[in-house]
Amino acid sequence: MWDYPRPPAVLTSSSLVVVQFDGIIARTSSAIRVHETSHPPTWYLPREAFGPDVLREAAGSSWCEFKGQASYLDIVSPTGRVADRAAWTYPAPSRGYEAITGHVALYAAAMDSVTVDGVDVEPQPGGFYGGWVTPDVVGPFKGGPGSQGW
Repeated sequence: MWDYPRPPAVLTSSSLVVVQFDGIIARTSSAIRVHETSHPPTWYLPREAFGPDVLREAAGSSWCEFKGQASYLDIVSPTGRVADRAAWTYPAPSRGYEAITGHVALYAAAMDSVTVDGVDVEPQPGGFYGGWVTPDVVGPFKGGPGSQGW
């Protein structure tokens, strides 16, 4: 992942992604991976991959120098449990990132489990970045202790 580009690259994936939060809340083989230097991939799932009433608009926003203005979403499980601001989306991403329009990324750490092709995902270290670590992704990764200045 140290050979990932900057600015980030947008790649489609046919890998099966399954997200569980009090049951399966999302399932897709149509995810988009965003690769950026020093980060494990951030996975964006199409909104239609999520079950009904799973995504709820949340307060706040953030800015990415490449993708533009992000807005946050709460994840609501089938039992009513809520993961506050556990997901984000780019309603009108910057030029070059239009492919992620209508897609949602989420923090793996806030979910009960996330798998890619049946392999458990580890969350990117730290609490800000949302990359997913799988065995094919080698660190060190930005987000852990001492990596703020990278």
